[in-house]
Order: sequence, then C-alpha cells, then structure tokens
Amino acid sequence: MDRFDLTVLGAGPGGYVAAIRAAQRGASVALIERDRLGGTCLNVGCIPTKCYIRGAELLDQIRQAADFGVRVPGPAEADWPAMVARKNRIVDGLRQGVASLLKSNGVKVLQGTGAFESRRVLRVEGEGEPLRIESKATIIATGSVTAKPAFVPRAANVYYSTEVLDLPALPASLLILGGGVIGCEFACLFARLGVPVTLVEMLPEILPMVDRDVARVVRHAMKLLGAEVFTGQAMEALQADGRTVSGEVGGKTLRADALLVCVGRKAYSESLNLAAAGLALNDKGCLDVTDSCRTRAPGIYAIGDVAGAIQYAHRASAMGLVAAANATGDRERHSDALVPSCIFTLPEIGAVGLTEDEAAAEGLKVNTGKYFLAGLGKAQIEGAAEGFCKIVADAETDQVLGVQIVGAHATELIAESATAMSLEITAAELGRAIHAHPTLAEATMEAAHAVHNQCIHMPPRRRPPAPPRP
Repeated sequence: MDRFDLTVLGAGPGGYVAAIRAAQRGASVALIERDRLGGTCLNVGCIPTKCYIRGAELLDQIRQAADFGVRVPGPAEADWPAMVARKNRIVDGLRQGVASLLKSNGVKVLQGTGAFESRRVLRVEGEGEPLRIESKATIIATGSVTAKPAFVPRAANVYYSTEVLDLPALPASLLILGGGVIGCEFACLFARLGVPVTLVEMLPEILPMVDRDVARVVRHAMKLLGAEVFTGQAMEALQADGRTVSGEVGGKTLRADALLVCVGRKAYSESLNLAAAGLALNDKGCLDVTDSCRTRAPGIYAIGDVAGAIQYAHRASAMGLVAAANATGDRERHSDALVPSCIFTLPEIGAVGLTEDEAAAEGLKVNTGKYFLAGLGKAQIEGAAEGFCKIVADAETDQVLGVQIVGAHATELIAESATAMSLEITAAELGRAIHAHPTLAEATMEAAHAVHNQCIHMPPRRRPPAPPRP
C-alpha cells in the first residue's frame, strides 16, 4: 500500500491547485482523477465556452467594422467546425500545461475512480489492478455534474451543456430551457452566431442571482440580438423526435430544431463511498464544510462544487489553497462573501458582495452610486456604451458592501472591486484612487463618487445646497 501525506480526489480547478500547493509546502501528494486533468472547467465548461464566445465577439466586431471606418470585403460568417478545432487546440494545450505543472511539483497522478475504504484508506480502480493508498489527509474535489431532469425527453437533438460544445454544425434554431448563467451565456453566444434562439425560464426573471437592474440590461441585449425570452412560466408538453423539438409556454407552442437543457448542476459524490469515511451529504446533496474547508470527518476536507454554495472554478481554486494549507499544518480561512461572479453574457456581468436588495434583506442601511458606461470616453471609443457600474455602501461606515458591473469587460473590471472589498475599503477611499484615463475602469471611480452624489461626469441626483452667503 502506498502512503501519502495528502490525497486529492478530483483534478479540476480546485483539486489540482490544492495538490500543487500542498506539494509546494513539502507534502507527498497523490491526485486521483477518473477523467481528464482540468475537470469540467477546462474540458467542457469555462474554457471551451469562452473560446466560442471570443469567436462570436470577433464576428460582431467585423460586422460593425463600418461604424469604425473600416471596410471589410464581403459578409463575415461563422465557421463552426473551425471554431470547434480552435477550442480543442486551446483545451489540449492548457491540459498539457496542468500535467506539466503537476509533474514538476512532484504530484503523483493516479488515473481512476477513488473511493473510501475507511477515513484514511482509499481504493483506486482504473484500467489496471486496483490500488489501495493510505493518506494522512484527504481533500474531496470531485466537482459537479449536469442536472438531467426526468421530464426532458431523450432524443438526438436534445443537448446538455457538454454535448453542445462539439456539435458537427450550428442548429437551424435553438430552444433553451433555463435562464441561469449557463443558459444565458449560450443564448447570447448562439444568437450572435446567427442562430434563432428562444429561451424559457420558469422564474420571474433571467439570472435570478444578480441585481435586477443588471438582469434587465442583459435581457434587453438578448432582445436586440433577436432572441425571444419567456419568464415566469414553466415549459410544458416538451417533446423531441430527433428532428424537431416543441413545448408549450403560457398556451403558446414553441418549436425549434434543437433543445439545449441548462437547468443547473449537482454535486458529484456517487462513487466515493462517503459512509466508509463517516460522511453524509446534506439535504442539498453537498458536503458541509467549515470556513477552514474541513468536513465533520477528521482529516477530510471538501472544496468547490461538492462543498455546495457558489459553483465557480475560481472559488474552488481559492478553497483548494486554503484546504491544502490546513491539511499541511496551517490555519487559513475561506469566505464566500467575497467570491466574484463572472458571467459572459452580452454584455458581460461582474459582481462581488451584496446587491442592494440583499443588503436590504439583511436589514442594512445603504447608500448606492451608479454610473452608466455611456459617460465614459473609452466606452464610446470601444463602441460599447451599454451598461453601468453600481456600488452599494454601508450608510454608516461607508464600507463597500457590493459592486455590480454590467458592460464590456465587466468580468475583468470586477477584480479591482473584489480586491478593494477584501481590504474593507470605503466608497470614499475607492473614489480617491486615481484611475487612468481613458479607461473603462473609470466607471468604478465615478460610481464611488456617485455614492456621495459627487460624480463629476453625471448630473446630480438632487440639487446641492446653495453655498452660504458671505
């Protein structure tokens, strides 16, 4: 039986990061992966979808070239097979990079499915003979899998987020079930590529996890792309025969050539034999963890999607660093409060902390500042004037409680606010930070000024008091 200081189950963005960090701290580390290094994010999630989204962005830019005084001979068109090939090259290269990093850090990679025999012993079954390994500590980083509701028919033209990445050709039309992050990203992507899209979300609004003003901007953009969006009603009488799909929403029949189901993901733990380690899932199908990423079983940690709450690769990586440190003798803490959200719709969304509604629900009194990107010279130059930055600050302390950005490059711009909030900065302090001009990042500075009604490049919300007479 091989023995290690730490064994990590799952080589996704949480698992491989945890393995490398533990190895950097001097631990002997085994990393068990049943599929491909990099997990869902690298192979069938974040990276592949963003490859396609970048292609769609470039197509948009070429089509809008005349607005910038640039002539393009002939119409620009999407070459889907070429986009798939580019995606595969990028994913393969990044996967090889992960393998190289693991090797150079001395991490032992075991290909197979791991399961607990006891709290400290794991059985690994792969192509060869089963292995048994003993470990002082274990990190569970098995991620999540696509939720597949029983009411969804099985047919050749019914896809989930994994299968749709490798379609042989673009569908003639697409019906999307689910208006969360994944559904809205795909809706914007395919609509930009010229596919007629219809999206159905049973909740009152798309993207229910974001600020309502933000969601409305994205919904309006979808409409401009030609996508039809239905909210507040469930899809009924869903049928598919391999050639067409149909369903009813509010008495209206919807038809398309293909169906894309985006109704969420669920934590994966089926093969782990958790009971042997003294563990059980909570009522949400996840493992409960403390802020040190510890489970209730001594020496066993859980990170990422399997630990519930926010399903983001960067959260899994952050938890992986904490769990690896604690499994090798440190005392670090993780908080979900400052995990930024990045949504690659059109326009993009970046958010961190509380929305105005969430702050109100917690009984907090707040001041808000909102600045529209249309007021920025750089946004006009980029031809990307849609959207805004909104800052929520505590009314008493002025500490920034949340920031929401919707607009071009919002997923990049939000990093500044996440850093500022981790330092418990105030809106006034954020506004005093000098932002380079002309940049889109100026929106954050302007919104910080707007919290106190001192925004220079926006009319005041109310008339300022008259100065005292001499």
